[in-house]
Amino acid sequence: MLSLEFLITCLIVVAMPGTGVIYTVSIGLMQGVTASVYAAIGCTVGIIPSLLASVLGMAAIFHSSAVLFQVLKFAGVAYLLYLAWAMYQDRSSLVLNAKSAKLAAWSISLKGCLINILNPKLSIFFMAFLPQFVDPQAGALLSQMLVLGGTFMLMTLSVFIIYGCLANRLSQYILHSPSAVSKVQRLFAASFAALAAKLAFTEQ
Repeated sequence: MLSLEFLITCLIVVAMPGTGVIYTVSIGLMQGVTASVYAAIGCTVGIIPSLLASVLGMAAIFHSSAVLFQVLKFAGVAYLLYLAWAMYQDRSSLVLNAKSAKLAAWSISLKGCLINILNPKLSIFFMAFLPQFVDPQAGALLSQMLVLGGTFMLMTLSVFIIYGCLANRLSQYILHSPSAVSKVQRLFAASFAALAAKLAFTEQ
């Protein structure tokens, strides 16, 4: 079940630059390691609804409903465009202070969570991906899929935290320059806008 092939495939899928990676890197770069951990946690928690939907068979029903798919897809598009606009407009301090840290932590995690919850392709991905590594002869198929999904989530959390920490290491070379900060913010804003456009043209 937890084969080397599964672990390598998970690592490749998780490490590929996507919305969650871009979000975590942007937080790590601009707000520090602790904030990037909150972002990683939020993105990981956002996987749970899609994982459960897939494991319990709801993804098949969702996939067959064109209307439901379109509604969730364009909610995701709108949210990504909101993140792009917020990033582009943000001219505030890029360092969290102790007074606002608790509120910011919840906000950062919630945004990361919504990024994955509003991704309509995630449940379909799990539905297609996890069964390939289930051993029918071992029985307890539900338990096997939950273990596989939990392993995927753990790898997601670990890789995203690493991304955030690496991004923070680069921040010392960027955040001392206001012009560099502005360029980085616009780069991330453009990335979110591009991901929104990609999602908008995604079909079932």
